[in-house]
Amino acid sequence: MMDRLWNRNYIKVMIANFSLFFAFYVLTPLLPLYLSEHFGATKDVIGLVLSGYTITALLCRPFSGYIVDSFSRKTVLMVCFGTFAIFFAGYLAASTLLLFTIVRTLHGGPFGALTVSNSTVAIDVLPSSRRTEGIGYYGLSNNLAMAIAPTVGIFIYKFTASFEFLFWLALIVACLGWLVDATVVISRKEEGGKRKENTTAADTTLSGNLLPRSSFLLPRLSWDRFFLVRGWLLGLNMVAFGFSFGVLSNYLAIYGKEVMGITGGTGTYFMLCSVGLILSRLQGGKALREGRLTFNAGSGMVISLVGYTIFILLPTLSSFLLPPSSFLDKIGYYGSALLIGLGNGHMWPAFQNMTINVARNNQRGTANSTILISWDIGMGLGILVGGVVSELLGYGAAFWTVVLVNAAGVACFFLATKAFFLQRNLNPTVR
Repeated sequence: MMDRLWNRNYIKVMIANFSLFFAFYVLTPLLPLYLSEHFGATKDVIGLVLSGYTITALLCRPFSGYIVDSFSRKTVLMVCFGTFAIFFAGYLAASTLLLFTIVRTLHGGPFGALTVSNSTVAIDVLPSSRRTEGIGYYGLSNNLAMAIAPTVGIFIYKFTASFEFLFWLALIVACLGWLVDATVVISRKEEGGKRKENTTAADTTLSGNLLPRSSFLLPRLSWDRFFLVRGWLLGLNMVAFGFSFGVLSNYLAIYGKEVMGITGGTGTYFMLCSVGLILSRLQGGKALREGRLTFNAGSGMVISLVGYTIFILLPTLSSFLLPPSSFLDKIGYYGSALLIGLGNGHMWPAFQNMTINVARNNQRGTANSTILISWDIGMGLGILVGGVVSELLGYGAAFWTVVLVNAAGVACFFLATKAFFLQRNLNPTVR
């Protein structure tokens, strides 16, 4: 009889994960507008301010993985979630650009630690026989938040014109997520991260039991306790995809408004993106259950690349027509949303599973932090480079940069990363 996937604790962790990403992404597409209209910030300054969040999250991720693998995961989770929620109140109190920059930058720390601890707890409450499939659904919870939250935020701002209301909404949703996670029960064998470092061969398999709780020795400090060296190329691939989404999610609203003249389309864009994410589960669920991770990753990357390409290609072609075709603009704009959502829905859970499958059992936190570190590096570079390129050459050039970086990531996967994973995979049931 197959183990139950949708157990009570797993559902709670997924709801909490949706809440934390909803609180984050409900503000993401509107913060450039807020900085521009409220503080008069220029495009390059906006990029610098927003990239601080990602840089701080990046700096905290490696230590987060070590702490989650070494101490009580429930305690770490509660502290990180509570701190993450409180920081939203700082946005309400920040009256100058400098204060906002400080609050925004520091906020990245608890976010980085929280995403690592919550995803590691999700793995702990899953039955080992359903872990690959379960991680796929878990990733869908934050992907859906990425797609739905910006739509909600833009809809609310359209009718209220109040950033203060949005900051309060993010604070309340984050607090609700903390309350849900507070009710999660973790078994004793998973709760204690303090284990012997000299694991046996049986313990290195993903389905093996953790070592007895009788040992309270902290893991030996080494570089591999902070970043999963065995998965470095998987991480490099994720940098390219994080870069692409960093530019898209942060500059879409301004690009649509200033360049394409689409003032109310950003909410629709992210809604279509969420539809693509849902479709990805219908298409890719069977492949994940069968352990075909490289298939899901490869197909997702190609679909996303097509989406990013038509996003900028069709409006570019339209500009050469006499008269310019608004029909082509809208096909490229809205059509790309569906494709990018579909592609990311395939790619993200596959890469997270692959990273976990090259890690030992006592490196689950490190594996999660590694894939998120890589995404953060890409997001941070995307926000920063996107702001600079758009200031110097325009938003069109910034989105063409997205296509080039994404294409490089796809090429890297098929030429090197796929074989890299298969050589290091510790779970014979996936491929």
